[in-house]
Amino acid sequence: MISLALARRLKSAGLIWNASNNDFFAVPDRGMDERLFVLADMQAQLDLFRGWPVVTFHGTAEWALDYILTSEVVWLPREDQLRNAILSNLTDSAGSKISLEVMGGNCTCAIQWQEETKRFSADSAGDAYAYALLYILDKRRST
Repeated sequence: MISLALARRLKSAGLIWNASNNDFFAVPDRGMDERLFVLADMQAQLDLFRGWPVVTFHGTAEWALDYILTSEVVWLPREDQLRNAILSNLTDSAGSKISLEVMGGNCTCAIQWQEETKRFSADSAGDAYAYALLYILDKRRST
């Protein structure tokens, strides 16, 4: 999972969130920066039943925060969502390619786009994809 700081950079660069179930998000600057939330049809939580760990299901959740605008939260896209965002941004350029190479704990995402090849290395595939997507979004904004 990418960091909240990296997710904020993607949001600032113009990444649009089309929210759906199983998406992760954070509610920053409200004392909950370290908490992750997930969109789901039904809440599930861990409890103890007769001393055994169980998963319990609840149809609704009571919380002091009734709602929050999606513009106030930060989406933390998964690796597959980042890769798909890159692919959708590369479709307008013939010969565009994306690849991921993993060697010894280092991941490198390479993109061929607009007649140049760029490489973005990080400790995880998600971060490498995020840096590549940041590059594409920033480049699109500057043109």
